Amino acid sequence: MDKKTMRGLMIYGKGDYRYETNIPIPQVGPDDILIKSEGSGVCASDVKCWHGASSYWGGDGIKPWVQAPFIPGHEFLGVVAEVGSNITEYAPGDRITVEQIAPCGECRFCKNGQYWMCQPHQMFGYFTEFNGGMAEYVRIPTKRAKIHRVPKELPLDAALLIEPFSCSKHCVDRAQITPNDIVVISGAGTLGLGMITYASTLKPKALIVLDMKDDRLEKAKEFGADIVWNPSKVDVVEKIMEMTEGYGCDIYIECSGHPSSVAQGMSMIRKLGRFVEFSVFGEPTTLDWSIIGDKKELDVLGSHLGPYCYPYVIEKMTTGEIKTNGVVTKKFDISQWETAFDYATGKYGDIKVAIVFDEDK
Repeated sequence: MDKKTMRGLMIYGKGDYRYETNIPIPQVGPDDILIKSEGSGVCASDVKCWHGASSYWGGDGIKPWVQAPFIPGHEFLGVVAEVGSNITEYAPGDRITVEQIAPCGECRFCKNGQYWMCQPHQMFGYFTEFNGGMAEYVRIPTKRAKIHRVPKELPLDAALLIEPFSCSKHCVDRAQITPNDIVVISGAGTLGLGMITYASTLKPKALIVLDMKDDRLEKAKEFGADIVWNPSKVDVVEKIMEMTEGYGCDIYIECSGHPSSVAQGMSMIRKLGRFVEFSVFGEPTTLDWSIIGDKKELDVLGSHLGPYCYPYVIEKMTTGEIKTNGVVTKKFDISQWETAFDYATGKYGDIKVAIVFDEDK
């Protein structure tokens, strides 16, 4: 490769983010793949890291998790530009993506096939050795990466959703939806919409979506919701009780990130119901835990990442069975990263914001 440097966003420490035009292109070892990044979605976690959250940078009794310097962006994909001498499965021109987690392969979780809970928990886009897709080129160490092929016919706006929609599928799978279930999904952002379009294919008795923004509720209906409610306009707990003879919904999936949504779900779910929590909260969430035990005997489950979901999501996106249209609402060049991160907060009404790379630059 004649080109030696690339454009990208470098993070040197908390609050020290720099757009640079002369970052050295990574050297390819015998077990590495170098891809030319097509782009990366800007995740809520990217924004929280930018804002200096202690869960990333440490403080308030929390140890630092990220390892600077690094290039952010874990929702990325690209085209293979170069392969190491030991690589036979991939060749220049192949289009691939990788899962966010870079499992160690040695801890108890990895050895049990639960690689997404890898104890070291190193991820692309947060560590020096696992740079992300907000640069023109990304080195993929195949000994650690979970790699998936992406059809060339899949449009970029859809392909940028592979990582978040895989997380969505895993969360819905945790809920174990059946055709007899009345399901409530709280939150219709990127991940919520991924849950809605997948959950609708499971044909629950009713799929109900809650969100405070009416435009997102309209998108939820387009993606397969049977009923949509805005909690600021209707008493959603009362509505659920009316339609279930006072029992409550069978399954409640929380992906709004608001503490009030947790209490709301615990109020509307029936006895012996199933509550699935996906969100990462910006503040502590309090709850009367006796609801979970003595009052309702609930199954409360968590959900993390998208293990074993990428092939299904990629296939169903390509066939159109998983909807993606209109989720990516803004795209920016990497030189406009600060504007992109600002829009990704959602304060301007956007759903998914992405960084993309123009071939001409």
